Amino acid sequence: MARRITIKDNLLESRLFMRRAIAALLGAALLLMALVGRLVYLQVVAHEHYRTLSEHNRIKLEPIPPNRGLIFDRNGVLLAENLPSYRLEVIPEQVADMDTTLQQLGELVEIRPYDLERFEKARRRMHAFEGVPLRLHLSDDEVARFASNRHRFPGIEIRAGLSRHYPLGREAAHVIGYVGRINEQDLQTLDEANYRGTTHTGKVGIEKTYEDVLHGTVGYREVETNAQGRTLRVLERQPPVPGSNLYLTLDARLQQAAEAAFGDYNGSAVAIDPRNGAVLALVSLPNYDPNPFVKGIEYRDYQALQSDPDRPLFNRALRGQYPPGSTLKPFIGLAGLELGVTTSHSHTFCPGYYSLPGQEHKYRDWKRGGHGTVDLLGAISQSCDVYFYDLARSLGIDRMHDFLAQFGFGAKTGIDIVGELGGLLPSSAWKRRTRNEPWFPGETLISGIGQGFNLATPLQLAVATAALGSYGKLYRPHVVRALQPPADGSLQPVHLDPPRQIPIHERHNWETAIDAMIEVVHGRRGTARRIGQGIDYRIAGKTGTAQVFGLAQEEKYDAEKIAKRLHDHALFVAFAPADEPRLAVAVVVENGGSGAAVAAPIARRIFDAYFGEGQADGTD
Repeated sequence: MARRITIKDNLLESRLFMRRAIAALLGAALLLMALVGRLVYLQVVAHEHYRTLSEHNRIKLEPIPPNRGLIFDRNGVLLAENLPSYRLEVIPEQVADMDTTLQQLGELVEIRPYDLERFEKARRRMHAFEGVPLRLHLSDDEVARFASNRHRFPGIEIRAGLSRHYPLGREAAHVIGYVGRINEQDLQTLDEANYRGTTHTGKVGIEKTYEDVLHGTVGYREVETNAQGRTLRVLERQPPVPGSNLYLTLDARLQQAAEAAFGDYNGSAVAIDPRNGAVLALVSLPNYDPNPFVKGIEYRDYQALQSDPDRPLFNRALRGQYPPGSTLKPFIGLAGLELGVTTSHSHTFCPGYYSLPGQEHKYRDWKRGGHGTVDLLGAISQSCDVYFYDLARSLGIDRMHDFLAQFGFGAKTGIDIVGELGGLLPSSAWKRRTRNEPWFPGETLISGIGQGFNLATPLQLAVATAALGSYGKLYRPHVVRALQPPADGSLQPVHLDPPRQIPIHERHNWETAIDAMIEVVHGRRGTARRIGQGIDYRIAGKTGTAQVFGLAQEEKYDAEKIAKRLHDHALFVAFAPADEPRLAVAVVVENGGSGAAVAAPIARRIFDAYFGEGQADGTD
């Protein structure tokens, strides 16, 4: 079979090659034009935009947190300071075997499970070349042990900084408060820009109320970084502005004496200067040490504080709401005088009980045998319940409410510490509004001796007592006395609202109520006469006892047969010197039993500490 011979068409192949070459050249030309167009866009049209992005990759702003302002008492005693502290940081990319390294570190310094958990969380959100905190607040011994073994731990560094510290520990903890690590809730209210680099913020007390003043203004440094984000050099630095120092009205020496006066009792005491509303002591017991909260209190320790039946974290001075008991009687007596219901010469017979007309129920006096015939002075000095049952019935609940409201009962005082409660001052409208029930005459009687629905905080009692002693000048209590900005170091007194004058038309009515309170302490039959011995000035005061639970009609209170937590609360309010008051005090002793036997002696110790040798004048 003959082979078939194919003759090549060179002309056709040449034409096909040319077409393909031209197509390739056109494609290359189009790609080149697109590339040139893109370069023109990047280099000319979008030059400024990408130049800015490039600078941001090369230059970075790093925040420099400011030093927190210090807190002093009125005499310059340091209450909150910043101490050098050391923390252990790990640079993950420089650690070859993390588990082994952490195990060996644990042999030199204590590393708790809490520390490891926090370290892992921080490690996941930070770059591998950044220092991740492992342990905060190393002790000097731990720093020394690590320093001598530092060669064994590449990638582990000790960083120095400042940490908040409270030199007095538990004392005045409820006033000063504490700082803690910033959490998600804090971030909702804080200025994010000004808190860059800041790890702690005020949580309670003065630390929280004056956070804006204490924190200061963040600074920045402009640093040059490489493509991996590592710092190469510092280009520019704007230093931070430290926070202002605070000088409080608090007297640390008086605060310590007041807390010591309680002994083993729980309760609260507030001491105020009636001339300006300055709080000189504010006690809430039991208290707590705020320093662990700064370092990061362990869960079990916090739970122990939370579950403690004595509630050490609870600020009794501002949030403790107690029946004022007989401490309310001078104010009720003053209401009777001012509203023309009684006079200083009016008398009431006290057989030991009181009954409403047409009723058999007996409202008992604390003294079973009664006080006999008493006037207002005798009723206050001997704390006669029957006199005030009768006076309360004549006044009526709504007139009592309106009069007592002028002294601040039933409302917040406005003190410059967050968290205050307003107590409760009942009225017929209040009961109808909150309980949808009518007001009963018997409720008026027990309201007249500070029981029933009445509730007041120790701070309210102190403010009202100060107003009574100063003939109606009602000041808003305050704890901060002056600010000290970092610029010039001069003290700038805080602005004080002018006092509100309680409108009592007859000065004689003030004098009658005050004279009766003097009789409580210095009278022959005064309920607090024991504390009036051995002093060269006069105290005007009033004892009080507040029931924790109710008694049946014929049941008798026997402290020995009931649990300690069911004992009556003991109260005492007073101011001194009685003629020109410089200090007003309210004392509440939880389950103390007797205001005369327990609360009044505590107040006497506070007065002794204040008027003792070397005591400052106390004015702002």
